[in-house]
Formats: sequence, C-alpha cells, structure tokens
Amino acid sequence: MLLLLLLLPFAASFIAACMPVGSRDRPAAVAGIATLAALALAIGQFDPIADGTVPEERYGWLPAYGLDISLRMDGLAWVFTVMVLGIGVLVLLYARYYMSRRDPVARFYAYMMAFMGAMLGVVLSGNLIQLVVFWELTSVTSFLLIGYWQERNDARRGARMAFTVTTIGGLCLLAGVLLLGHIAGSYELEAVLAAGNRIRAHDWYLPALVLVLLGALTKSAQFPFHFWLPHAMAAPTPVSAFLHSATMVKAGVFLLIRLWPALAGTEEWTWILGSAGVATLLLGSFFAIFQVDMKGLLAYSTISHLGLIVVLLSIGTPLSVVAAIFHTMNHAVFKASLFMAVGIVDHESGTRDMRQLRGLKRAMPHTAALAIVASAAMAGVPLMNGFLSKEMFFAETMIVGGTENWWMSVAAGLMGLFSVIYSLRFISVFFGPLAHDLPEDPHEPPRWMRVPIECLVLLCIAVGVLPERVVGDVLAVAAHAVLGPTMPEYSLAIWHGVNLPLLMSVIALAGGVIAYLVLRNWFELAQRDRVPVLHRLKGAQLYENIMLGLAQGAAWLLRWTGTRRLQPQLLVLVAAMVAVPLLLAQPVRDFAAPQLANANPLFALLWLIGAGCAVAAAWKAKYHRLAALALVGGTGLATSATFLWLSAPDLALTQLMVETVTTVLILLGLRWLPPRFPPKNLGPRIPPSAWLRRSRDALVAVAGGLGLAAASYAVLTSPQEGASAGLRDFFVQRALPEGGGANVVNVLLVDFRGFDTMGEITVLSAVALTVYALLRRFRPAPESVAIPVQQASDVDPAVGQKPGQQARNGYLMVQAVYLRFLLPVMGVIAVYFFMRGHNLPGGGFVAGLIFATALIVQYMVAGTDWVESHLRLRPHRWIGWGLAIACATGIGAWLLGYPFLTSHTAHVTLPLLGELHLPSAFVFDLGVFLVVVGTTMLILVALAHQSLRSRRTPPTATRAAALAAMPPPKEIQ
Repeated sequence: MLLLLLLLPFAASFIAACMPVGSRDRPAAVAGIATLAALALAIGQFDPIADGTVPEERYGWLPAYGLDISLRMDGLAWVFTVMVLGIGVLVLLYARYYMSRRDPVARFYAYMMAFMGAMLGVVLSGNLIQLVVFWELTSVTSFLLIGYWQERNDARRGARMAFTVTTIGGLCLLAGVLLLGHIAGSYELEAVLAAGNRIRAHDWYLPALVLVLLGALTKSAQFPFHFWLPHAMAAPTPVSAFLHSATMVKAGVFLLIRLWPALAGTEEWTWILGSAGVATLLLGSFFAIFQVDMKGLLAYSTISHLGLIVVLLSIGTPLSVVAAIFHTMNHAVFKASLFMAVGIVDHESGTRDMRQLRGLKRAMPHTAALAIVASAAMAGVPLMNGFLSKEMFFAETMIVGGTENWWMSVAAGLMGLFSVIYSLRFISVFFGPLAHDLPEDPHEPPRWMRVPIECLVLLCIAVGVLPERVVGDVLAVAAHAVLGPTMPEYSLAIWHGVNLPLLMSVIALAGGVIAYLVLRNWFELAQRDRVPVLHRLKGAQLYENIMLGLAQGAAWLLRWTGTRRLQPQLLVLVAAMVAVPLLLAQPVRDFAAPQLANANPLFALLWLIGAGCAVAAAWKAKYHRLAALALVGGTGLATSATFLWLSAPDLALTQLMVETVTTVLILLGLRWLPPRFPPKNLGPRIPPSAWLRRSRDALVAVAGGLGLAAASYAVLTSPQEGASAGLRDFFVQRALPEGGGANVVNVLLVDFRGFDTMGEITVLSAVALTVYALLRRFRPAPESVAIPVQQASDVDPAVGQKPGQQARNGYLMVQAVYLRFLLPVMGVIAVYFFMRGHNLPGGGFVAGLIFATALIVQYMVAGTDWVESHLRLRPHRWIGWGLAIACATGIGAWLLGYPFLTSHTAHVTLPLLGELHLPSAFVFDLGVFLVVVGTTMLILVALAHQSLRSRRTPPTATRAAALAAMPPPKEIQ
C-alpha cells in the first residue's frame, strides 16, 4: 500500500508529461485523481496508526550493503503525508484556473506531481540513505518548478539560487547521514532513533550534528541561508502555495522533528538551532513589514514562522516538540490559503504591488473576506488556529528562558508584534477607495478557483474554535511518534485563564496595531520600498559575489592548469590510470602468469595486423580521415577474429555489427567536415622535441594498455567463492541454474550484470539524444556543402538526381529492389537472433544492430526522403519504450520482493509447441533491443537530415567551383 501511495504521483507525472503541451483539463484530471487516490489510501491508515501499528514495507535494493527500499508510516509521517496530499489536491484544483492557456500546462502538472512524489518519499522513507535520495529529488523538481517560466530572467535566477543552496545542503546532509549510520551501525531509521544516547556520546556527534543541521537549515531557509526563498517567488503562485505550506521548506522542519530523539538534548543542538531560529524569526518578520510585493511579504513571513518552529525544536522539551508539530500544521493551512488569495489578486487585477492596490474589497468581496480571515490566523488572533500554537510558543520561551534568559521571550514577543504589523499591511490592499489605474479591472475569480481557499479558511476557524475535536487526535498521534513514552500532558483548550502567554499575545496584538498605525501615518509605510536600517543586509548579493568569485577562481585555475587540447588531457588521465593502481595495489597472490609457449603464430600475426592498423590509423588521422577510418575498421575486424578464435561467437558477432554500424555513421559524419590539408613545407624531418613527446605518449599508451590487460587477466583468473577456478567458471557454472540460460554471455549481460547493462543503455540513450540535439543546430562549413568532387561530372546523368530518383529509375534501381526485399529478411534474422539469445549466440544487442543495419541500408540506397515517407521510425519512442521496458523488468522484481532486476524463469507448456522457456530477462533484452535500434536510428536521422538542410543553401555547380571559391587552406601544425 505504501509503495502504491508513493508511486501514484510519479505515475501521474509520467502520464502528464506524455500529454500534448497544450492540454489543460486532462493533465489536471490525471493529477487530481492520482492525488485523491493517494489521499484516500493515507487517510485509511489512520486508525491502525492510532492503535500503535506502524505500517512498513521493505523491498530489496542493495542487499550486499544492507540497504533496502524501506517505507514506514508512523504518526508523524501520516500527518505530513496527509498535509502534502490534502493541500496538494487543493493546489492542483486552483492551478487549473490559474494557469494561462499559453503556458505548457501538461509540463506544469508533470513537474508538480514529481515534486509531490519526492516530498512523499522524504516523509515515508525508513532508511536515511533513501531519505537523502528523495531529499535531493525535491531540490531538482523545485528547480524545474521555480524556473517554470524559463523565459523570465528572475525565474532562472531564483531557480539556480534555490537549487545551489539546497543541493549544497543536501550534500552536507548526506555526509551527516553517513556519520550517523556509522555511529549507529545501521542506516535504518528505527535503529538510528533508538541509538540516540550512543550518538550523543560519540566523538563524531558534533560533526554529524552540524552537517545534518546544515542540510535542514538550507532547505527550510533559515539564517544565514534564508535569502533564496524570496527569490523563489518567481514561480507560479500555485507552486509558491505548495512549496511554502506543505513541501520543500517543510522538509527541513520534518527532518529536525524526525531526528529529534537521536540528536536533541545537548547544548550544541540548543545553541545552533536556537541562534539560527531566533535570528530568522526576527529578520524574517521585520523584512516582511516593508515588502511591496504581496508574495514577497508572505515569503518573509514564511521564513519567520519557520524560524519559530526551529526555535521550538531547539528548546528541547517534549511540550515544545508538540507545539512545533502543531504550528507546522497550522502554518501549512493559513499560508496556502494566503498564497492562493494573492494569486487571485494578481490574476484578476494584473499586479501584486501593494503601492498600487487598494479598495479591492469593493471589487472582490468574497476573496477579501477569505484573505482577511487567513491573515488573522497568521497574526495569531484569538479563535484562529494560529493563536493556539503561538500561545504555546510564548509559554515555552518563558518556561525555558525564565528570569535569566529573558531575551528569548523578548524575541518571541517582537516576532508576534511584527507578525501583526505585516498582516495588517497585507490586508490593507482590500480597504480604501478602489484603485482605477490597475493593469486590469479587478473582479472575483471563477467559483472553483476560490473553493480551495474556502476549505482552508474554514479549517483555520474550525481548529481555532474546536481544536481538541478537530485536531486533538491527529496531533497526539504525530507527537507520540516522536516522543514515545516521554509524551507530555497538554491541553488544546481555547481558554487557560489569565496568564503570561495570554498577556504576551495581547501585548503583541495591541502593540502591532499601534505600531502599524504609526508606520502608516508618520512613516508612509504604504509607499516605502526599502527596509530601514537592515537594507544593506543582502544575502542574495553575498551569494552572487561568492558564485562570481568561484567562477573567476575556476577560470584562473583552468587557464593556468588546464588546456583545451585533447591530447594533454588524455595523457594525464591515462598516466593517472596507470600510476594510481600501482600505488594502491596489494601484491597478488597465486597469480597465474599466461603461458606463451603454446602460442599460435597465426594468432600472433592476427594481433600484429590489428596493432599495425591501430598505429597506422593514428598516423593517418590528421590529414587522411578516410584512410584512418578504414584502418580502425581493420583493428575492429582483428578484434572480432580474436573473439572468434577464443570461442566467443557472441562477442565476435557483436563486434562485427558494431564495426559495421559505427563505420557507416562516422562516414556520414565525415562528409560534413571541412577538409584538412598538410602544409606545403611538411617534410620527413621531425624536430627532436616532437619525437620526445610522441615517444612519451606512446610509452604511456602502451603502459596503460598493458596495465588494463594485466588487471583484467588477474580478475578473470583469480579464484572465486563457489567456483573451481576463476571468474569464468563462476559464471559458466551458474548461468543455467541461476540465470536460466545456456548462453553465458547473454545471461551475464541481462542477469548477473543487468544493472550494468541498464546503466549502459541509459548512457547510450543520453549520448544519442545529445548527438541529435547538437546536430540539429550544426551547420557545415561552406566548403563542405557542395557535392564532393568525385561526384561532379558533366557526363554522369546521376549527378543531377537525388538518391530516391537514382533508386527509382537510375543506376541504383536493381540494388534498391533487392535491398528493399532484404529489409523483411533482415528483420526475421534479427528476430531469430533475439529469440535464441538466452541459450545460443545472439541477444537483444546483436539483434538490434542487425535490424539497425537493415534500416541503414535503406537510407544509403533510397535516401532520406524516400525512407521517411515510407517508414515512420520515430526513434525517440523506441528509446523511451526500451528504457521503460527495461526499468519495468527491474521494478517487477521489486514488487515480488526481490532486488532490482532479479531474473525469474517460467516454464510454460503449450499445445503443439510443448514446453517453452520464458525468462524475465527476455523482456529486459527486448528493452535493450529497442534502445539499440532507437539510438542508432536517431544518430542516423540526425546525420541524414544534414543533406536535406544543405539543399536549402545556394547550390554550387561543381566541387571544383566550390574549391575555387575557398580561401587558401590553413597549415595545421
């Protein structure tokens, strides 16, 4: 159930991403249905959790390292899950009416649902490493959401700033989690929480604490990392409402609450968190007063309220934890409603500038009433939910501070006073005469756009009037999950009599009203656009200066230590590859040296030919590319013959097909490169310095090759547990009984090393997409556009024909006819090699290359126009479906309780056919086949389309005319 709950948002994200960009209602419906279904699943778990049951699910992930996909939902996780999903579904409904028809709405919902899924992953994780993975995923998805309007500079800047700060904090969190796991002896959440005393007494407690707090404070925008949150206001208002209320910034708070039993209770915890929290709540509330943007005001108020929660957690008493959880819930409710109200004002009036807005109550009375009530909750007015948790905050600061540390109570009182001032500033736009110089005439929004705000405001009032009945059980369940047996007694009654917390609330309310009137009447608060005294405190500017300094430092370092030449870079890499293993390697025991006495001279000649081709290719590569490519092909053929000699037909066939495909693709690429001519004064004499450099490079290259060969031989011949000899026998003995196949090579690729193969096809897909993207913008040099000189002839009639015409009624007609008939034949051959691959030489990779070769031949004979008019290839979809099928195979093993990509074999008996051997690796191999075909065809299409683009350029009669118009060739040194 928990896995389904977690996967629903990601599934909705994938479906929305596959919809047309202009879709509006369908992605909203998919997102809403998925969120409602997940919310129903979560609500259904409350009764078991309230009875003390903690639902848990565990799936194999990295069993060799003791890591599993662990999901658990205790009371705290339940509250945050319902908060994320409940507010999420309201925000999704609101976004349906907020987003413009000109926006790519399907992409918006895809990002939102992925963001929601990442936050649920953080909340439900039962493993700290897994938590960090989802933690960083929230940073990635928030980057996409904040920068959604990518054409705006402020959106791009805010997205980069948020991503940089939060990901650096995420790296610190990862380091802290690794230390905690080392101290506790496990990364499982329950084990870490149970080892609190051991963690606090350990010598590494302080480094682990600082690293974890850095992760939490950066995510929750606490001082001095608070500056990124106001700049995130460039995001669409639905994103801001979701990010500020139930996700992203609440992830840091959740982490502090979650790890409170393991880390709290020390002076270091109190002083680090307390100092950051007090500074944040004061600075945030003070800066909020003087904002002119309504969203900016709410952003700084969020910073302040998060500081309040952090201060409560720093106090360290059980009751302060209860208050922190309570205020987290209350803040999510009133802050989401306020952001959506601001979005309505902006949507219907065209601006959020409080210097222009006034009298909106006359044009949109319902929205004004909702915003005023939500602002009262934010200010802590009695009978509102914010009043109860803020009184608990006042009470805790007084109890802990006492008469000695009274400064904490003063800070709490000032924060309460400031919150009243900025709340009054916020609602001032609804009073007074209606402004007539607005970009648009303000009016009420569509009915359903206002429904989410009405639901949240109603909840603010319900919790404020009937707190025990509305949230009493929920708060108790959440607090008990953190505190356990130390759960304190508390009351959620509205009236506790006349006491100091009540007096502080009255002073804050009255003082805030008086201070607002003074600022408005004597200091022109309505038109002030600069924060007094503290306006020079600009964290964003400091961030920009640091980033600029890092960029300049990196440029200086690159200028003095780096080079744009590929050869020196490879020299350093290969030299390091040789030197580092020699320094770190231990002596190899029982190393079986290869026996060369029985070496076959013919085999040695084969290797000599291959090595000679490689050296010659390097010699010719600078000025004779075609010859170099042919020589490289000779090296590949020698390698293929070597595999065949060593009884590896699978590898020989694969190498042969790889050589065929890559040779054709590289030839197509060479067609569009400008020619390189040797300088006129190039003679047989070479300077001694060049000989020394080349000798050094040759020596390093030979050492690197011999080193890799020796390492591979040592690994292959070293004894393995459970095998009579080396690694070879290990796989040979296990291929059939454990992998379900007699072809060891194929079983190795799709079963034993399936995760490696998954990574390889992912990299292959990324490379193909990169090549396609680069070639779409590539424009060949002018001297490469004209037809080659070999094809320029006044006599040959084929010169004036396109490839399609040549294949239809030209000199390629015969070849075209039988090669078209060859396409289905090669398709059948590809299917044959694919079907037999698990037990005989073949498999998805070879079959994909064979089928890709069949398609390449059609392009070569008939040309791009003819092929694409008869075949709808769509290589992007081949790649996508291939990766999806390969991933689905691994996920299927997860669902059955096995590690990712674990292979299973079924034996099915069918009439006439008899018993069929059906391994799950067959499906994975199908994904490999689709990816290989898709990537090959994508690169081929990208290269072939260069010829189509070249026809749009002014034609050149002959190659000689093109060469005559060229400038003199440059001498390349």
